[in-house]
Amino acid sequence: MGQIVSSMHMNVAEVLSNRRKRKRSTDSSLVRDEQTQLDTTQPKMKKLLTTTQYIYKTLFKEEKNSDVAVKALDKVWHLHKVYLSQSPYFYRMFNGSWQEAQQNFIEITTLDEQITVASLDVVFGSMYSDEIEIELADVISVLATATLFHLDRVIDKCAAVMVEDISPETAIHYYDLACQYGVVALKKSTFEWFQINLPGIYSKKPSLLRHISIELMSALTASPDLYLMPTEFALYKLLRTWMFLCLHPDYDPEDRVQRADAVGAQELLVNAAVETYSGDVIQWAYFTRRAKERSFLATPEGQPYMKVFQKLRTQYLIIHYINLKTIFNDNIIPKEWLYRNIHNHWDALLRIDHGQEDCIPQQLNDEQFLESCMRCGRMLLGPGLHIWRWPGFNYGMELILQLDYRTRSLNIRRNHQQGFERVLSQHPKRKLMVRTTVTSVNARRQPIFTQTSGICTLSLQKNEEVPLMVLDPKLVHPLLISVNMMVAMPPNPYFKDIVPLSEEATSPSSDVESEVSIGHSEP
Repeated sequence: MGQIVSSMHMNVAEVLSNRRKRKRSTDSSLVRDEQTQLDTTQPKMKKLLTTTQYIYKTLFKEEKNSDVAVKALDKVWHLHKVYLSQSPYFYRMFNGSWQEAQQNFIEITTLDEQITVASLDVVFGSMYSDEIEIELADVISVLATATLFHLDRVIDKCAAVMVEDISPETAIHYYDLACQYGVVALKKSTFEWFQINLPGIYSKKPSLLRHISIELMSALTASPDLYLMPTEFALYKLLRTWMFLCLHPDYDPEDRVQRADAVGAQELLVNAAVETYSGDVIQWAYFTRRAKERSFLATPEGQPYMKVFQKLRTQYLIIHYINLKTIFNDNIIPKEWLYRNIHNHWDALLRIDHGQEDCIPQQLNDEQFLESCMRCGRMLLGPGLHIWRWPGFNYGMELILQLDYRTRSLNIRRNHQQGFERVLSQHPKRKLMVRTTVTSVNARRQPIFTQTSGICTLSLQKNEEVPLMVLDPKLVHPLLISVNMMVAMPPNPYFKDIVPLSEEATSPSSDVESEVSIGHSEP
């Protein structure tokens, strides 16, 4: 009987519990239905435009309350003088003595072909908004339009877009545009990009190389921050190719037919035991088979390129026999320059061997050092232990560089091996000035991070090794290493201002010289 009563109590409790659950479920459903009904009957809140968005939409896009119409390239914009006056171009127009100040219709004549209707729309719209989006495809036309109206904010935005896009294919055009429109930031960035990449990239891209202007090439050749891989001779070869391509605009070394002809000519010359330098035989034939009475730079064809080759540091072209032989055979550079450098090099070598302190570079200021230092470099693609030297007879000093990526220390050593005493300096200590710069680049060869040691003077004993710098952890591969060095006082460069008309008279045995001065004479 007790079990029956207990069972009945449990059944009653279960029934009551199920009723409460159904009631709660019903109540919840009623609440949801009521909320859904309210959502469908009540109006939703509209998202308000910001003030800038409202101004842009209402005044610019919908052209409401316009007080001036501007016509350009056959299109009319209904705008507002108060907003256009942000532009110095329009401010002077509306607030000066021009007749447009009293007119409500203005027609603008655009002479720059880069300016388009789309770019005008972007630039006019920028004066109604805090934000502006510029597509890469439109950036040049927007830059041209913003320059017309002197809108620095838009110009800076265009420059930022273009800087991010610098590459071998765009750098030359962007630099020219920066010069044309006076965009200082873009000019600076493209020039820095060229300093890092000129010989390494454009020696392999002749179709692009020929478009570098004489002014730009002259500035790059003179730059102490130019990364040369490996030495000054690489720059000479690049200039030789660049000048040839500029003189022959129809010549394309990448064309299959022209390349096949060049290869065939090269094989014929090799079979005939005619020595040529490695590279384009067409260039070799053009320069070496000329009449030899004067250098190419002394000819009417070569004169426009004179100022570029004057910036070349020819004192570092004579320290390697094969390089010097190639330069003599090309007969591009006046032999007088080479003779003067050979004389200066030998004179300095004798003075150093005799212990003359006036030949040792220790009293030069930074500007003097950077104007005349040797420029050499190397690219390191991956980590590891890297040891290298640059070829050439460097006043009896053989300098070896070593980078151990485990310690991240870049060291320099004065190498003095037994058996080479006749060609190496025997002084217990030799002084030199040196500056080292290391740069990481991205896929576009744009600099990511740069570290420099500054200019320092070292005094090295035989086989002594000293650190140049410890690489910052931000430097990642690939690494471009540029080293500027000087182990002897630089020669006076003013002899390059004189170019002999006839170089038969420039040999050391001659008593008479025939010269034409293109600058000031050597004092």
